[in-house]
Amino acid sequence: MIDGTAQAAANCAALPGGPWVASLFNVPAIIIVALVTALLVVGIKESANLNNIVVFIKVAVVIIFIALAFSHVNSANWHPFIPPNEGREDAFGMSGVIAGAGVVFFAYIGFDSVSTAAQEAKNPQRDMPIGILASLAICTVLYIIVAAIATGVVPYRELNVPDPIALVADRAGLGWIAGLIKLGAIAGLSSVILVQLYGQSRVFFAMSKDGLLPPVVAKVHPKFRTPYITQIIVGIVVAIFAAFLTVRDASTLVSIGTLLAFAIVSAGVLVLRIREPNRPRPFKTPFVWFVAPMGILSSAFLMKYLPTRTWERLFIWLAIGLVIYFAYGIRKSKLATEQP
Repeated sequence: MIDGTAQAAANCAALPGGPWVASLFNVPAIIIVALVTALLVVGIKESANLNNIVVFIKVAVVIIFIALAFSHVNSANWHPFIPPNEGREDAFGMSGVIAGAGVVFFAYIGFDSVSTAAQEAKNPQRDMPIGILASLAICTVLYIIVAAIATGVVPYRELNVPDPIALVADRAGLGWIAGLIKLGAIAGLSSVILVQLYGQSRVFFAMSKDGLLPPVVAKVHPKFRTPYITQIIVGIVVAIFAAFLTVRDASTLVSIGTLLAFAIVSAGVLVLRIREPNRPRPFKTPFVWFVAPMGILSSAFLMKYLPTRTWERLFIWLAIGLVIYFAYGIRKSKLATEQP
């Protein structure tokens, strides 16, 4: 695996028993992002068909893994259920559980991407809520079951590896199924990349339509009917970061951005309910006076446990966004001029 940092490259070179091969940037990541970007530029129908196939493969692999590995679970590995803290905020204990939840929160970013497909949905008022809530419920149950089986088959201290599920499959003696699981993991990552690149380009597209970004961002390809300029720019930026960031740095940065976005959306839902109580709402957030504040507080609580360096990067990105907004968006915004 090609590491993403110069420091790791230097460490590899210093290790005995070489030869070791390292790189200053992640070439496979660039290639994968480029291929997915090209697919998204070609069209949403082709992308959706491929994504449906990939999702079917990875869900099938997850179900096969659960069915075959369940019998190899050793319940003794679950004791203690929450290992005692080892002196650091992120080293086990309840604080470690919360810190871990903040780091891996990026696993939930695909659900909000469903909403970015509203413009391409036939009946968004009905389909969007069903798609988001149903996929959220199904995936949460699968996450919990897979995590329980993984820690039941292999002691938790041995799972800090790049491919924990593949390790569990090997330890459970699943034979050729282990290779299938690795294939499913690759398929799963590919579908996540596709959905996120698609979602981000559509967010920028909608922002351009609202006047918050220049009109060129919403320019549609004459043949493929996709916002190709935005899609290509998003692909280039993502490829650059994928080339140089480590997996942990990328995951914490994505998680803190997602948590902040969820907190802002929760606040926005509450504000709109107060300012425009009579606006037609095909789907209304249930118990909004409890759900929205808890969304804000829980997101902020998880953000608190993320590394300082991640917070520094968040502030840099916020500053860039605020500069764009106050230099351009605030004067061009169509939403700001609308009457409730």
